[in-house]
Amino acid sequence: MSALRILYLGTQSGTCLDRARAYQRLGHHVTHLDPRKLLPSTGWTDRITWKVGGSFWAGYLLRQLKPVLSGQRFDLCHVDCGEWISADVITLLRQHAGKVINYCIDDPTGPRDGRRFQAYRKALPFYDLAIVMREANVVEATQLGARRVLRVFMSADEVTHAPRQTSPQQIEPWHSDVLFLGTWMPERGPFLAELIERGIPLTIRGTHWQKAPQWPVLKPCWKGGAVHGDDYAHALQGARISLGLLSQGNRDLHTTRSFEVPSLGSLLCAERTTEHQFLYLEGKEAAFWNSARECADVCLDLLSNEPRRQAMAQRGQNRFRHSGYVNERVLSHVLEVAFA
Repeated sequence: MSALRILYLGTQSGTCLDRARAYQRLGHHVTHLDPRKLLPSTGWTDRITWKVGGSFWAGYLLRQLKPVLSGQRFDLCHVDCGEWISADVITLLRQHAGKVINYCIDDPTGPRDGRRFQAYRKALPFYDLAIVMREANVVEATQLGARRVLRVFMSADEVTHAPRQTSPQQIEPWHSDVLFLGTWMPERGPFLAELIERGIPLTIRGTHWQKAPQWPVLKPCWKGGAVHGDDYAHALQGARISLGLLSQGNRDLHTTRSFEVPSLGSLLCAERTTEHQFLYLEGKEAAFWNSARECADVCLDLLSNEPRRQAMAQRGQNRFRHSGYVNERVLSHVLEVAFA
């Protein structure tokens, strides 16, 4: 596809920023606007979004966007996530872009996030294409009036999640036997506490773990809050085994870490789901479990057999590299469908 002028509307961090940069690597001309930076810079903005819904801010965002977009024209507007993007905002975007699509890795039609995605759900009929990550999202988005819906798997980034060339001195601070990298959720505290009680040499990195009722048990294993960029890559690359925990409320059968972990060469040890079993051969390319007890047994077995662990991690990385679940390939497919 020839180079497009793309207006990318999404946060300038995390996987959202990775996708914007992937468009650029594909040769497209990207103007990246962060809608959160156009809204009031207070924590109440996000609290109101979750409690009342993103439509509360739509009029404010509309007034901020008009002068920014004045005189500009794009082939495509890619809205990433879209919790603040109402139908009126899409009407404005359509005055400046030939097509307007939405790409959301969250579960915007599910029950977990309260009213956060209220504006998204009401705006679905106004997008040219909605890209979602779950089969349930396909059905629900269609029921909400979406014109066209494309389901894709999540993906790792070719650059952000590429293995780093590091010296032993560089990687040593990030070494761990079994790592969980992620934020606290109520179901995760008891799970990780049981792993510790069963003798797993666990490292935890991420935010809000002090909220866990199990904090006294978890605290010795907690090595700090969120990590980004090279530190994120080093943390996964330095882990012999990386745990893939799913959010019970988000209806995930895989997550971005299902690809980021093997991309960076660590061994994925994740919840056993139909999608994980589709992505990797169990016991050959990744390890799966249904309970904390089974997870502990699997981890202890792998830690006791380093050649087997290394071989499984290498096969998992090879499977990932041939799978195509990377941003540039996924976004190329998105553009093909959008312009079909």
